[in-house]
Amino acid sequence: MAAGLRALENVDFRRFQLARVFSILASQIQTVAVGWQVYGLTGTAWSLGLTGLVQFLPLVAFAIPGGNLADRYDRRRVLSLCHLASALLSGGLAWVSVSEAPAPGLIYLLLGLGAVVRAVSAPTASALSANLVPKEDLANAVAWSSSIRQLSVLVGPALGGFLYALAESLSAPGASTAYGAAALSSLIALGAVAAIRSTTQVKEVRELSWKAVIAGFRFVRENRLLLGTISLDLFAVLLGGATALLPIYAKDILHVGPWGLGLLRSAPAIGAGLVAVTLAFRPMQRGAGTAMLWCVALFGVATIVFGVSESFPLSLLALAVLGGADMVSVVVRLTLEQLATPEEMRGRVSAVNIIFISASNELGDFESGIAAGFLGPVGAVVSGGIGTLLVVALWAKLFPEIRDVKNLQPRS
Repeated sequence: MAAGLRALENVDFRRFQLARVFSILASQIQTVAVGWQVYGLTGTAWSLGLTGLVQFLPLVAFAIPGGNLADRYDRRRVLSLCHLASALLSGGLAWVSVSEAPAPGLIYLLLGLGAVVRAVSAPTASALSANLVPKEDLANAVAWSSSIRQLSVLVGPALGGFLYALAESLSAPGASTAYGAAALSSLIALGAVAAIRSTTQVKEVRELSWKAVIAGFRFVRENRLLLGTISLDLFAVLLGGATALLPIYAKDILHVGPWGLGLLRSAPAIGAGLVAVTLAFRPMQRGAGTAMLWCVALFGVATIVFGVSESFPLSLLALAVLGGADMVSVVVRLTLEQLATPEEMRGRVSAVNIIFISASNELGDFESGIAAGFLGPVGAVVSGGIGTLLVVALWAKLFPEIRDVKNLQPRS
């Protein structure tokens, strides 16, 4: 098998990726269905924002305990239970949606419980992935994981919308149909994880204590390379994220309507997927840390170009470049995280990373909305891109360890 396919030679890694595909499809299908259903029930933008809030808060609150579970128990069993719980919760949403007037409060409650499940499953899945391949293949594994994720993110929303619309065109309940499909996808993911046969997991054996639970935070704080790369991504996306304002651009600036909004949302994933596949076959052999800094800067430049663009093709190109540049940062950061973290701590360190990512994405959307209220959408996006460039310049000075990273191979 070609060198670029090394990680995929491992049958358990392939089973794990199959589980990820169906898990992500389940999540994306459900997200589309929730958005359509909740907005149809309430007719307010606030209700849509609340769906994000009820998922963000539990995720942050339970990620650290979730990472601790991933380090103390068999990750395959933990992840299997998470997929089972996700299937049951999607089934619960389908059951709630059968009534003529579903209660939004019940939908929010089930979404919040789903976020608790993801707070456990996300660090567990991240840690389990590193158990399935040798250290020298981690960069290749991260690249393939990232490309497979982007493909799933592309397909999932379209599939969810199609199922919803198809069901309603046949006089069937659209929301319940979509939730049922999400439940089925989670069960397929459960089966794929259950088929994994071997891992290299080393479990945490120290007595459970508060010190052990927060060990991930302490490890990241004391490892300047991890702290620098994770915080760089946090502030770059927090300031430079423009996805929350895409509906405004589609409607009022680019005048492309809902179909154009769909293309705008897909463009970053297309760029990210292409770069991830490229990195799988052509891994960075030198200057990986410097490349990360330059690509985060490119993320900021592409954000500025998108902000000022009034051309739909140029806007799509800018978003694709933005997604591709971000993918370089993702591959470098995740590979360094897996290489630098002791096996028995991977769950807790992954949980810290997940908290940072959630903060950058969710709070970034909130920041964009507030900034747009004061500066307008163009001013908010452009100022965010400029802020990202300033962060890169500052981080290059504060964390010279990032520039010193040469390649993404384990140190001998």
